[in-house]
Amino acid sequence: MNLDLRIPMGLMFSIIGVILTAFGAATHSNTELYARSLGVNANLWWGIVLLIFGLIMFFMGRSGQKRLAAQPPEPVDESAPRRGH
Repeated sequence: MNLDLRIPMGLMFSIIGVILTAFGAATHSNTELYARSLGVNANLWWGIVLLIFGLIMFFMGRSGQKRLAAQPPEPVDESAPRRGH
């Protein structure tokens, strides 16, 4: 099983980033909500950061799997003794 952990991690961070970015964009005009953060829309900015990080992780995982699939399989040495049999 050749599952690269960057793929599900990238998807998870991307989904959370999209949700947070959408919430930040929808509440952009609410000044009361962002009064504690000195008027900075932290939801929007951190959503963008998470989305970019998730996409980078996802595409790095995909390119790693493509590179593994393009490599020829290693030859098996038939003269070596088998373990466990």
